[in-house]
Amino acid sequence: MGRKRLITDSYPVVKRREGPAGHSKGELAPELGEEPQPPDEDEAELQLLRQFDLAWEYGPCTGITRLQRWCRAKQLGLEPPPEVWQVLKTHPGDPRFQCSLWHLYPL
Repeated sequence: MGRKRLITDSYPVVKRREGPAGHSKGELAPELGEEPQPPDEDEAELQLLRQFDLAWEYGPCTGITRLQRWCRAKQLGLEPPPEVWQVLKTHPGDPRFQCSLWHLYPL
């Protein structure tokens, strides 16, 4: 008897072509004569807050603001990042900074 056939034996192997060096698939190439812009400070701060939202060691984040979650984690001795506290305090009324990733989803 021969070897046992796998479902993948039915499909040809396709090798993906690598793009030019330094070019990732998800990025658009800059226009000719246009300098690529570095991410602004707000975007870097928002990225930090998104990482905080995704870190489950600080407890669930649905139904509360980021500041409430940070304070709860601090009270429970979970040592949340102080950088998150600083960002939240510098943007007190901006929902982009205060609300978590999941604030638009119903509970």
